Amino acid sequence: MASFATNGLNGNGKSIPTRVFSADEQPSLKDFAALCEQQISKQNYPLSSSVEKNIPSYDLLSFSLDDQVSINRLQDEWNDVLLRGPGVFVVKHLYTSKSLIERVNEVYNRIIAAEASSAKGDHFAASSANSRIWNSFSKHGLADPSTFAEYYSNPWLAHICASWLGPAYRITTQVNIVRPGGAPQVAHRDYHLGFQTTESVVAFPRAMHVASQLLTLQGAVAHSDMPLASGPTRFLPFSQQFPPGFVAYRRPEFVEYFNGRWASLPLETGDGVFFNPALFHAAGENQTTDVQRSANLIQVSSAFGKPMETVDSLPLVEKCWDEMVNLVKEKGLGEEAKALVAAVGEGYPFPTNLDRRPPAPGGMAPESEQDLLLRGLTEGWSAAKAVGELKQMREDSRA
Repeated sequence: MASFATNGLNGNGKSIPTRVFSADEQPSLKDFAALCEQQISKQNYPLSSSVEKNIPSYDLLSFSLDDQVSINRLQDEWNDVLLRGPGVFVVKHLYTSKSLIERVNEVYNRIIAAEASSAKGDHFAASSANSRIWNSFSKHGLADPSTFAEYYSNPWLAHICASWLGPAYRITTQVNIVRPGGAPQVAHRDYHLGFQTTESVVAFPRAMHVASQLLTLQGAVAHSDMPLASGPTRFLPFSQQFPPGFVAYRRPEFVEYFNGRWASLPLETGDGVFFNPALFHAAGENQTTDVQRSANLIQVSSAFGKPMETVDSLPLVEKCWDEMVNLVKEKGLGEEAKALVAAVGEGYPFPTNLDRRPPAPGGMAPESEQDLLLRGLTEGWSAAKAVGELKQMREDSRA
């Protein structure tokens, strides 16, 4: 475990650790390696059908949806894998109907063809290097309700989501098809903190670096067979247990460690893989000449990622813009102005429509309301322009 810097003494004379990480501190690769070099076997997860490369696999054909006792035990194991274990598990035969997957793939192909004229921003691949459908969940449901209903009425998918997030979760999905020759991704962590710059990440308290991984479940359903040569996702088991991982994952020594120790398992059409978003992972290289590696990427969000009341920043900006401008004129774009912007505008760019608002160049997230307002204050916008830009952002963010 990484050591904490201290900033003083409390009333009992004990050191008080700093609440945040520093972008300048060097997380301990030795501590990281000690976590990642743990080993498990099938004895650790007795309901698994196998454990290979520290990744448990579960064959759902061995279980009945009528056996609630076994389902509860499975959910206990899945939760433990994600929280205290290697952080990733495979489910074999999540979808047993190849016909359903083929029909859904036909829907995806129609969507891809319809969107072919628009360039797709991606977090890691250059535009058009892969075939990508943002918000495939909504687009699928609108394009073909019949296969959508059959696909997402899968009780096993619901049980997996609930094992990590409990009830009232929200599903979003994105389709990614990697063609032969597709390059591998760089090791990373995922949403939420994994989609932000190091400078943004270190502003969040250390405890949030751990808590954030409890708010999301990452997964993928194989929509094609994925032999190892096609580059199924590479994982570094146990890496989600490293508290400063959102600060560390971009550092070259951690990337090098990942590249030397990642694990990957082949998947068959209809299999699923689910993992903690804080796990170091990366899509692999498609070294085949004939496999279009196709996956429906699943991102499931906790019910607790929402505020208690709805605040509409648009009328607030419309009424208060002149006050914000005057504050900047009097004191510059300093702490007071930034505090006011933080109170009025939404600081988080998600959820959004990534077709119309792709990740900013060189970044992993589009502009937020706060970013837009700060830009407007810097560029001397009028109230009408600020409100107009916010309205356009909202329109572009709609599904």
